[in-house]
Amino acid sequence: MAAALKAAENGARVTLIERGTLGGTCVNIGCVPSKIMIRAAHIAHQRRQSPFDEGLSALELVVDRPALVVQQQARVAELRNAKYESILQDNPAVTVLHGEARFVDANHLTVVLNDGGEQTVHFDRAFIGTGAHPSQPPIPGLVDTPYLTSTSALVLDSVPDRLVVIGAGFVALELAQAFARFGSQVTILARSRLLSGEDPAIGEALEEAFNREGIEVQKKAHVSRVNYSHEEFVLETSAGILRADQLLVATGRTPNTEALNLEGIGVETLNGAVQVDKYLRTTTPGIYAAGDCTDQPEFVYVAAAGGNRAAINMTGGEATLDLSAMPAVIFTDPQVATVGLSEREARLAGYDVDTRLLGLENVPRALVNFETHGFIKMVAEKESGRLLGVQAVTAEAGELIQTAVMAIRARMTVQEIGDELFPYLTMAEGLKLCAQTFTKDVNQLSCCAS
Repeated sequence: MAAALKAAENGARVTLIERGTLGGTCVNIGCVPSKIMIRAAHIAHQRRQSPFDEGLSALELVVDRPALVVQQQARVAELRNAKYESILQDNPAVTVLHGEARFVDANHLTVVLNDGGEQTVHFDRAFIGTGAHPSQPPIPGLVDTPYLTSTSALVLDSVPDRLVVIGAGFVALELAQAFARFGSQVTILARSRLLSGEDPAIGEALEEAFNREGIEVQKKAHVSRVNYSHEEFVLETSAGILRADQLLVATGRTPNTEALNLEGIGVETLNGAVQVDKYLRTTTPGIYAAGDCTDQPEFVYVAAAGGNRAAINMTGGEATLDLSAMPAVIFTDPQVATVGLSEREARLAGYDVDTRLLGLENVPRALVNFETHGFIKMVAEKESGRLLGVQAVTAEAGELIQTAVMAIRARMTVQEIGDELFPYLTMAEGLKLCAQTFTKDVNQLSCCAS
C-alpha cells in the first residue's frame, strides 16, 4: 500500500495485486486485532487484580469472548475500509486486481483472478510486498491436529481452560499472556529461553512477570510429538506428557514467495526471503521488495517505510532505508522496548562499551504506580559517552522508546541526556535517570533533581 501510494504520487500508473484481503497483515491479522485483544486482557487483569487492591475491591470477572471478538473485528473492518479500501477506490492512478500473481519474466506477470480467468500485466518496475504466514515446525503429528496459529488465535471465540504455547518470541508471549489474563492456564514451551535474541535480562524479567501471573515457562523444551483425540491435545515433550484443550504454535513466520516464480526471473531468496539492498532493489533490475517477504525486520513500520522508499527509487529517486535506530516494542505487561545495539551487539561491533541498568524502584512514575518490576538499560560508547542502545522492560515502554530513538539519531551522549529536562512523573524520565547513573548515584538525588 505504501509503495502504491508513493509511486502514484510520483506520477506512476500503478496496478496493485492482492490475492486475499486488502490491508495485509497489520490491520487484518496482526497489529490491530492483537493489540485490541491484549488491551482487553489487560483490563480483565486489572479488574481481577491490581496494586491497589487494599483499597479498591476486585470484581468477579466474566469474560464474554464472542462479544470481544465481534468488537475487535468490527474495529478491524472499520480501519481496513478507512485506511485501505476507500483510499484505493478514490485514487484513479491505482488499479486493483484481486487474484494471485506469478512472474513470467522481468517485465510481465500473470494474475489468476479470484473471480475466474487470467490476466497478463506488463510493467516497467515491480514491487514485491507479499508478507509472510505462520511457520509450521516439523513436529511429528502436528499437521494432523487443529492447532492454533497467531491468525486463528486472534478470533478464537472461547477461552480454553488449558493452553500450551510452542514458541517464545514476541507473538507467542503476547498471546500467551492475553489468554492467561482471560482465564486460561497457560504453559509456554521455549526451545531455549524467552526472547532468546534479546539481552538475557529481558527474558529473565518477563519470566518473572509471567511467574507472578501463574504462567508456566518451560525452557529448553523439546516437543517430540503432538497427538489430538477426544478434543484434547497430547504433547510428548522433554519435560513429560502435557495435555491441553488448545495448542498455539507461534514459532516464526515464512515469507509468501513460493508461488511467485522468483527463481525463474533471477530474484535471489534465502529461506524464501527476498534479498534486497539498502535501496530495496532485488538482484533483478527493475524489481524491488520490502516487508516481511524480505530479509528485513518484521515490523509494519519497517515494511511501510521500505515500500515508500522503494517507490521513490522506482520512480527515479535514490532513497535508502536506515535501520540503525529502529525501535521495537513487545506488548506484554510489562512491555519490552528496544532500540540500537544491545551490549552484546555493541561489543561484537567492536565498541568499547559502558553500560548501566536502572531498576524501576528508582523511577518515580513506577513508584507511584506501585509497579517497580523491570528496568531500563543503556549501552554507551565508553570513551565518548555516545548512546548506542537502550533496552527497557517497563509499563508503557513503547511510549518512552522513541525518545531514545531520537537521542541515538542525534548522536547524543549519556551526559547530554542526563542534562535534559524531562517531565516529572513520566516513564520517559527513567531515561534521564538511567543516563545520570553513568556519573551519579541517583539514590542521592531528590525526587526531581538534576
